[in-house]
Amino acid sequence: MNRQKRLLLALMGASVLCAKAEPRKPNVILIMADDLGYGDLSCYGATSFKTPNIDQLAAEGQRFTSGYCSASTCTPTRYSLLTGKYAFRTEGTGIAPPNGHLIIDQDTLTLPDLMKIAGYQTGVIGKWHLGLGEKGKGPDWNGELNPGPREIGFDYHFLLPTTNDRVPQVYVTNSRVLNLDPSDPLWVGDQKPSPDHPTGVSHRESLKMDWSHGHNATIHNGISRIGYYTGGQKARFRDEDLADKWVQESKAFIEKNQDHPFFLFYASHDIHVPRIPHERFQGVTPHGFRSDSIIQFDWTVGEIMKTLNRLNLRENTLIILCSDNGPVMDDGYQDEALEKLGEHKAAGPYKGGKYSLYEGGTRTPIITSWKGHIPAGVSEQIVCTIDLAASLAALTHTPVPSTACGDSKNVLDALLGKTGAKGRHSLIQQDNGGRGNLAYRSGDWKLTKHAKRSAKNTIVESPLAKIKVPQFQLFNLSTDPAEKTDLITEHPKEAQRLKQELQALIDAGHSR
Repeated sequence: MNRQKRLLLALMGASVLCAKAEPRKPNVILIMADDLGYGDLSCYGATSFKTPNIDQLAAEGQRFTSGYCSASTCTPTRYSLLTGKYAFRTEGTGIAPPNGHLIIDQDTLTLPDLMKIAGYQTGVIGKWHLGLGEKGKGPDWNGELNPGPREIGFDYHFLLPTTNDRVPQVYVTNSRVLNLDPSDPLWVGDQKPSPDHPTGVSHRESLKMDWSHGHNATIHNGISRIGYYTGGQKARFRDEDLADKWVQESKAFIEKNQDHPFFLFYASHDIHVPRIPHERFQGVTPHGFRSDSIIQFDWTVGEIMKTLNRLNLRENTLIILCSDNGPVMDDGYQDEALEKLGEHKAAGPYKGGKYSLYEGGTRTPIITSWKGHIPAGVSEQIVCTIDLAASLAALTHTPVPSTACGDSKNVLDALLGKTGAKGRHSLIQQDNGGRGNLAYRSGDWKLTKHAKRSAKNTIVESPLAKIKVPQFQLFNLSTDPAEKTDLITEHPKEAQRLKQELQALIDAGHSR
């Protein structure tokens, strides 16, 4: 940890220690699904399969109908979640490559930092995809993978370093690749290491899941990936076992820290491609491996709940469930997600999905549950994953410096379901890139800005198919939640107001 951050933590920690003694702070478990759409849970309208464990969370707490992630792809949403800052403000926060460096600057005061200041043990288990190693160098796969989670506030980590359609298929813990044999070093690159290196192109007939686009480099476990790697055979995992392993690690973290406050960020890989759930979940739904993976995700939530109940921690644990972006069908593999979709509406009533500025890209399930503290109900308040830094700081009575978490709003009362509580009034949404493609919701009005005049609709199309749209569009979400009718011609003053507000927020560099 650098000197500036250490000093800030020491000063703020001292202020917390000097404060009046309070009852034990609640544990916090943040559960993030991957590519889970608004309509992918039975408590949000899915009818052809059930998600009973998540439904129970929703029945006991607050289910948000205007819950958002901050971007329609994974890396920028995760960046914003941990920093409280819109990812478009920082260069290099798009989808991280296999050899990408840590994209969160170590000087940044993060959500896990704030929890540490409040006296929490902090852990992250699951998908990372925020890079490892120094800028200009990237990860040292055979040595210390620093900087990483420990340098930005996490005491413990057990990670998939990138995302599972990208190489390598190994676990990282204690800043090293787990079970790596020094005599079989791991090499990761973006170029074919040798002319005879097997790939999804050269050995396509050997694949147990074929690719549709882009995922045709190194083969592991019968599935070709993005990028190339060799070695590390003893360290490699089997895709089907990911969820089981992360449940095991999550239980161990909870058990180890049961006697003092803990913050666990459980970042599931379900339901991201390649969708290969454990064999016991394969075929349990009518929609193929995509919805089978949703059932597996629901099972992991149930296992965490069972652990809390067994340890008598349920009444002292706030659980927040969310997704990193909206749904996608064909995202690079031929897994029959489109062919078996049937009448299931992964994005619910909304247009678009992953990669999109439309509501289906960023309006996702958000559920908060804290037995005995959060009343059961459905909330229409606007809340976003970017708000968790400021909101959890408020929960733990931890001051946030004015220079930190610049776009994170304190919506704690809304998250706790308090009567009359208000969420956000406005929110910037983005796709994977920078400032070019943005959307801005203010009240019921929403403006979309497509710099390249095209957008992806990944619910009904391949991600390669583009739909031409005007550069600016205006929608009223109260009367047109599916964004079918562009009102920019009928309401030019409203459009101009939103354009000006959006530009002012961009220029300010912060919104809190």
